[in-house]
Amino acid sequence: MGYRSRQAQLQRTGPAALARTLAWLRLCAISGQSLAVFFCSLWMHLSIPLLPLLVGIGALAIFSVFAAWRLTQPAPMREWETIVHVGADTLVLGYLLYFTGGASNPFIMLLLVPIALSAAALSVPAVLAIATLAGVAYLALLVWYVPLPEPPQDAFIGDIALYIAGMGVNFVISALLLGFFINTLARNLRRQQTEMQRVRERALRDEGILAIATQAAGAAHELNTPLSTMRTLLPELQREHANDLALSDDLQLLRDQVDRCRTILREMVAFGKAQLSQEPERHTVQRFINSCLERFQLLRPEAELTLDIQPDAADVVLRTPPGLRHALINLLNNAVDASEMKQTAAVSLDVRVQAGWLELTVRDHGPGFDEDLELAQLGLSQKVSGLGIGLALAEATAERLDGELIADNYKDGAQMCLRLPLAVVAASDNQVTRSPAP
Repeated sequence: MGYRSRQAQLQRTGPAALARTLAWLRLCAISGQSLAVFFCSLWMHLSIPLLPLLVGIGALAIFSVFAAWRLTQPAPMREWETIVHVGADTLVLGYLLYFTGGASNPFIMLLLVPIALSAAALSVPAVLAIATLAGVAYLALLVWYVPLPEPPQDAFIGDIALYIAGMGVNFVISALLLGFFINTLARNLRRQQTEMQRVRERALRDEGILAIATQAAGAAHELNTPLSTMRTLLPELQREHANDLALSDDLQLLRDQVDRCRTILREMVAFGKAQLSQEPERHTVQRFINSCLERFQLLRPEAELTLDIQPDAADVVLRTPPGLRHALINLLNNAVDASEMKQTAAVSLDVRVQAGWLELTVRDHGPGFDEDLELAQLGLSQKVSGLGIGLALAEATAERLDGELIADNYKDGAQMCLRLPLAVVAASDNQVTRSPAP
């Protein structure tokens, strides 16, 4: 996530973003310059050097093709390459201004556009380099240039009026270009800041989950000894009090609970090993859901669960990551807790495959979610028991698999939809390996 995210952010706000902006500006410049040259030459009948101007526009068109090809390459756009692109645009603009009056041409102020765009996307040294190049071009055009020819006597516009019209057109063009493209760069920058904030929040959440996991591993190791002691003593107590039927039943219940605790500890160890091995199991969706529900029914035997699996989804083979089973069980467990707040234990699980996504939707019949709460707070909302981290763990699992967890109110309750891309969780073949049911 980290490296790819940083690369994506640089693509949106750094040199690559500026290079894409310049590519669009270059196309606009080629069109506008061509129209301006033909307008002045053919309609206003100004004696401008038509051939040199068309050569300059043609050179810019050839460079625009190269720049567009470079943007399609997988290698990231570097800052010095962007400076070269800006330099090429500035030199071509200076070349065209040289044949059309130099610094006296009202369009000389277009030299400021690359500086303004660079200031929003590049480092200070790069901006200074571009500003220096534009400044040198401006100073050179003050001394060396081909004067604009005077309009013919029968022209409807004079020298002063022509200059004022050019200034007006230049102002409109500069305002549109700066307003639109700088707004685009600023919007990408705000999006980057929002993404960085989300990354920081995820890091804090994952740090908390890691701390809980560390404590759980230590507790599992420490609990193994007292559980083994109890498992040894309980049969002895049963034999000593075999004639007391009520006490014998209670001792048997304790033995069952101790065995259940030992099973949970073994599953925790197996889960940790599976996480370290990074080798997901292979199951069909039907078998995966059945294994989850078997475990869930042991944890919540009072739950009234309704299952609906789409036929097309049942036979899809999953590369099941270890955390996915626990995420689904956490969602089901939270749904039962919510339903019990309205004196019912009814929950439902819908499994669908839609548009390349596996959707696991858990619905309850509880009071629903507060619309103002964030997803991170839902696990703590309106609950009277539990640790309050089930949804956080489920959301972390979804994000790790490039999926999402969507919370919403639904009819007389609420629903949690765990959406996972099949490109990530689906197996590339139909090979299914059996593993012991939980």
